[in-house]
Amino acid sequence: VAAPGPRSPAGLAHGASALFVVKDRNGTACIMANFSASFRTVYENEHGSQNATFSLPPSAEVLNSNSSCGSENASQPSLTIAFGSGYSLMLSFTRNATRYRVQHMSFTYNLSDTQYFTNASTKGIHSVDSMTDIKADINKTYRCLSAVQILMGNVTVTLHDATIQAYLSNNNFSKEETRCTQDGPSPTTGPPGPSPPPSPSPPLVPTNPTVTKYNVTGENGTCLLASMALQMNITYLKKDNKTVTRAFNISPNDTAHGTCGLHVVTLRVENKNSVLELKFGMNASSSLFFLQEVQLNMTLPDATVPTFTASNHSLRALQATLGNSYKCNTEEHIFVSKAFSLNVFSIQVQAFKVESDRFGSVEECMQDGNNMLIPIAVGGALAGLVLIVLIAYLIGRKRSHAGYQTI
Repeated sequence: VAAPGPRSPAGLAHGASALFVVKDRNGTACIMANFSASFRTVYENEHGSQNATFSLPPSAEVLNSNSSCGSENASQPSLTIAFGSGYSLMLSFTRNATRYRVQHMSFTYNLSDTQYFTNASTKGIHSVDSMTDIKADINKTYRCLSAVQILMGNVTVTLHDATIQAYLSNNNFSKEETRCTQDGPSPTTGPPGPSPPPSPSPPLVPTNPTVTKYNVTGENGTCLLASMALQMNITYLKKDNKTVTRAFNISPNDTAHGTCGLHVVTLRVENKNSVLELKFGMNASSSLFFLQEVQLNMTLPDATVPTFTASNHSLRALQATLGNSYKCNTEEHIFVSKAFSLNVFSIQVQAFKVESDRFGSVEECMQDGNNMLIPIAVGGALAGLVLIVLIAYLIGRKRSHAGYQTI
């Protein structure tokens, strides 16, 4: 069995795209997916927390024994992609009357693999999973040129240049597309059908939130400096028994304060309807800080249960070295629970060690690094083309002169 793809320098490379197909007993495709992927896993060894970064290799293939077109009515089909020794990525789909989605994504990895997990404190096969916001209209292809990041506790899975479709009607990708929110609004999204069963509907997305600056100060000075725009996606059951997903922007007018602790820094943003807490932790042995906890308490007047609460205490997002700042221009999605995710735009954040109320050296996110590779590759290709034309011209000129003799 082939090993995972080559280690990604600085976490930027993500391998080549590959086509994965799940077929039923008659040989008819029910799922098709074409994407490349990168994985970043945080694990513990004798030196503290370490990062293992690798990509989906060309040898990855559909694991037919764990993939399925679902039952006879094509409910809950799943795609499992296997690679290396003990690695797999699974996408599980659901649908309602108008849309389908990747309801869950799970990743299994092997901590006994010494190529990536050097002297790991624990061994064996481990699995993590998360909800996703990958969704599209029925009989349309999900298309996303931007990087799609799925956070699963200590694992970050990033899909690149993704084309995915489930519940296929013609054994191939549809020519019509639903574009991901990262690429911008989808012009092909149609109105919902009549009386769909209770299931999350498309987010009612307002305009992008406004970038706001935050500062948390304690007895020893500033412990958190942040500049970011925040948006909350919440799924809930309305009083008319319809399930909706709504997006709420955090406003610059909301009250912001926090606390500085020895091991936890808290930012609290609140208004008359909601209280959002972001808690940053640190790992002293590896000199890293990261977003480790998100809590939300909110009032939803049109919900069957007006009081909404959600929390996640085991996140590993927005990570950087102590004394440096984490920066990402690309929109990031932090999945807190099945009913709540947090969208973060244009973020720069630094926790614990902040000198002179200024951001330290920047550590860019993986998505921004990938975006930089595109113009570099294009520029290199153009330079190569110019060089080839110039060499061809010089060779042709030399041959033309060689055909004449002096009289």
